[in-house]
Amino acid sequence: MNASRSTGLRVTLDIWHPDCWTLAVTERLAGGLLGHGVYAIDGLATGRFTVYGETTAAVEELIDAARASPLTESVWEASARPTETPVPGSASRAIVVRYEHENSINDALVSRGFIPDEPVRMADGRECWTVLVDASREAVGERVEAVREEMHAEVRIENVTAAYSASGVLPTSDLSERQREVFDLARRRNYYCWPREASATDLADELDVSKATLLEHLRTAEAKLLGR
Repeated sequence: MNASRSTGLRVTLDIWHPDCWTLAVTERLAGGLLGHGVYAIDGLATGRFTVYGETTAAVEELIDAARASPLTESVWEASARPTETPVPGSASRAIVVRYEHENSINDALVSRGFIPDEPVRMADGRECWTVLVDASREAVGERVEAVREEMHAEVRIENVTAAYSASGVLPTSDLSERQREVFDLARRRNYYCWPREASATDLADELDVSKATLLEHLRTAEAKLLGR
């Protein structure tokens, strides 16, 4: 086996940090954003995002809020790429946003070896980063703490798995926000272990949904992932 394929971790981070326009607009509005990359151009952070929602009106409201935010310099629309990541909801638009570079957490993560493995998801006033990092679990904790201190951020390590395994990794980028939430919770609570350490009822209670609703989300997520 190639030794380089057996190293590294895939880490999921739940993040809040101050003065972030994406968190400000998604905290108070329905819908969400997918971040496809941030670049330093002319002293500003320039990022490409997909705005999504259940209706066109919800998407337009979120774009208007981004334009009106005191934390953005400019917002303009772009064409979605043919291979754009599937998004939750029924409507979506692509935008490019310029904002103060110091308000982006991207460099604080990337400079410490956290390489985005999926589009960054912003919803309900939080960012979800799935990253690859060539480090031990102990080192990951130390690097996350350094990000917290530099950005005055809240960063929770939600999940840590091997970046490569013989069975492969199941990417969750095709799941809706709710399907992803249910599936990630099931993995964290060792629902898929045998014997199970948590039941469907336990998971449903934690999410405050019915058992039938939880199983519907979980089975839909499993079907999408196994279908890949």
